[in-house]
Amino acid sequence: MSTLPLLEPSAPVLLLIDQQAGLAFGVGSTDRQVLLSNMVALAKTAKAFDLPVVVSTSASKVYSGPVMPVIQSVLPDVASIERHNMNAWEDDRVVAAVSQTGRKRLLVSGLLTEACVSFPVLSAIADGYDVSVVADACGGVTSDSHALALRRMEAAGATMTSWLQVLLELQRDWTRKETYGDARAIVEAHAGGYGIGLSYARDMIHPL
Repeated sequence: MSTLPLLEPSAPVLLLIDQQAGLAFGVGSTDRQVLLSNMVALAKTAKAFDLPVVVSTSASKVYSGPVMPVIQSVLPDVASIERHNMNAWEDDRVVAAVSQTGRKRLLVSGLLTEACVSFPVLSAIADGYDVSVVADACGGVTSDSHALALRRMEAAGATMTSWLQVLLELQRDWTRKETYGDARAIVEAHAGGYGIGLSYARDMIHPL
């Protein structure tokens, strides 16, 4: 059982894999719009807490297309590392980009769960990284194959989490004013009923 502490902004690096429209077309494990919202929320979270981000794409010129614009717009200064293999961890440039951050806690989000997410996760664990898979910011071809891939990664030592848990774990205290505004805005925009509640509380409930 892992005894690692809760996430602090100084600890993780975020690896975004193949968040491209051509691959999103193949997602059948969840609603694609919800998935896209989750991926955008995670990218915004990384920006709000100043996490280093490594982005990798594949087949962007022949099938998959570039990083989806709504995600790229959140991270305009992050250039994607284009590769030809399914396992991003078999691309020396991806591994070097992660290693250069000096961080050993890895957050992973991407498409598709069965291969381009699970393969680098398994490889990074073998290389000694503590890996958390942001499961609701990953999509698989079917619900069953997505779930089986998550189970395999968890059995190998990966921790399953969600984008909202990542944000709340990094924030933890709503009096952390330096990230409060961004964190709250992300929750309001992407966290469904919880976000609606925060908006309501801000706009409608006034202290006596």
